[in-house]
Amino acid sequence: MKRFLPFLEWASSYKKAYFTKDLIAGLTVGIVLVPQGMAYAMIAGLPPVYGLYTALFPVLTYVFLGTSRKVAVGPVAMDSLLVAAALGSLSISGIENYIATVIVLVLLVGATQFLLGIFRMGFLVNFLSKPVISGFTSAAAMIIIVSQLKHLLGITVPTNDHFHEILIETLGRLGDTNPLDLVIGIIGILCILGFKRWKKSFPAILLVVLLGILAVYYLGLGKYGMKLVGEVPKGLPSLTIPNLNFENFKNLWPMAIALSLVGYLETISIGKAMETKSGEETIDPNKELIALGAANMVGSFFQGYTSTASFSRSAINQESGAKTNLSGFFSVTLVVLTLLFLTPVFQYLPITVLASIIMVSVFGLIDVNYAKSLWIDRKDEFTVLMVTFLVTLFIGITQGIVVGVLLALLLMVYRTSKPHFAELGNVKGSDYYKNIKRFDDEVIIRKDILIIRFDSQLYFGNSAYFKKELLKQIKGKGSALKAVILNAEAITYIDATAADVLSKLIHEIHEKGLQFYIAGAIGPMRDIIFTSSIINELQKEFLFVKTQEAVDFFDNADQLSTLGAKVAYENKKTK
Repeated sequence: MKRFLPFLEWASSYKKAYFTKDLIAGLTVGIVLVPQGMAYAMIAGLPPVYGLYTALFPVLTYVFLGTSRKVAVGPVAMDSLLVAAALGSLSISGIENYIATVIVLVLLVGATQFLLGIFRMGFLVNFLSKPVISGFTSAAAMIIIVSQLKHLLGITVPTNDHFHEILIETLGRLGDTNPLDLVIGIIGILCILGFKRWKKSFPAILLVVLLGILAVYYLGLGKYGMKLVGEVPKGLPSLTIPNLNFENFKNLWPMAIALSLVGYLETISIGKAMETKSGEETIDPNKELIALGAANMVGSFFQGYTSTASFSRSAINQESGAKTNLSGFFSVTLVVLTLLFLTPVFQYLPITVLASIIMVSVFGLIDVNYAKSLWIDRKDEFTVLMVTFLVTLFIGITQGIVVGVLLALLLMVYRTSKPHFAELGNVKGSDYYKNIKRFDDEVIIRKDILIIRFDSQLYFGNSAYFKKELLKQIKGKGSALKAVILNAEAITYIDATAADVLSKLIHEIHEKGLQFYIAGAIGPMRDIIFTSSIINELQKEFLFVKTQEAVDFFDNADQLSTLGAKVAYENKKTK
């Protein structure tokens, strides 16, 4: 049962001492979750109460199915922006239709994550490289920040997900700024930042919310044109069946896939970061996909939108001493109490306060230092980051993810099509063979032997490059050359195309009157050699365990040891 219900893993060994820590951590996260959830719902284009709905059943589902004991799930800024971007391109009239479409999108996201987990497809997230994610999140954070300027200034700006268009529209309406909104919003930002510097554990977000509500209630600021949250529906969300039809599916599935992968990546990366700090390793990637998928699917039936791990709340959860997922249950309890008894209070909450919370929360997503490090050491990956950043910022959020992933894959293909190709020489006084360009004064280079190393798998994309480079090296050696040794330690695979190229290349080398040896091939490589046309040209006597053995064999054909021959010739067929 523990395979299907991960909560049994920690519940079976739960200690009384854990309860108090989980309680404190859960309530602390809940205090932050309530205003954050309302704020993030605004980013998604939803009424604030839907952020609280998202903090209920999805979080509760994760308590039972999640494998990370430190992660705090719920609404987050990034996914909220992606939801708004996904639906912004559709012609949706009326808030009721918008909410209904969001619920369908969440169902598709959950179903995608659940199926990916069932079929153990967690590895797909590896295609979202760190430069892509960094460029995307930095741009998304900037879009979120400028999108909240209208709330900070108390003005009306059309909804958009293009940075420059939002900024131009906002600047054009600066004359309509409400001074009260601006002052209270700036005070909120300064207060949160001040407490972050002074005492991180202090719930500054809660303090800002309380001060904003009290200021409106006792000073009557609402009558001066301040925009307030207004009436928040009291009570728990009702069961709603998502209206999934073919038209919705056709329009939403591409963004559902993107959201499912981004949400999963956030959860895994945050969970791994928490594990590094705590020393506990409990995360199972595929079970996490199932947990997130189930959380989102359940949430869609109770009017929640996309839910995933929050870095800020997960950090608070860990710092507050959470021991198990039970802390999430206490967070949900606090949200339930808020919906049942405290919603009348939130009608006095200024929207500018929520904007200040959002702006401070997402500012940390802008990672300038990582971009600087790539510029210094990895300019190709810096290019991927910057292109992803600029496309996301100025063209579109969906396009940014797609372009970033494609560019990263193209870079990977380019690297594997022209991998490192090195000539080796014998390190003086040893059996080691190293790159002659790195150890030029320390290696012996023989004119009669060419020893080369190819640092990649050999496949259809680089086989022509391999042939070209090897023939170029052979020509460079001149007439003194008698033998070529391929050090195959770094070659992990040879596909059918490359095997055909290699066998023909060996034949061509033999026609030049040269010997050809392969040294250091691992077991799977030897299997490929023996089951392809390569062995017909090479002959098994020219397979060696070590480069030194190949050199010794060239110098004296009787030097190959019995053990060396046994290992070199071993393959599946001879077992």
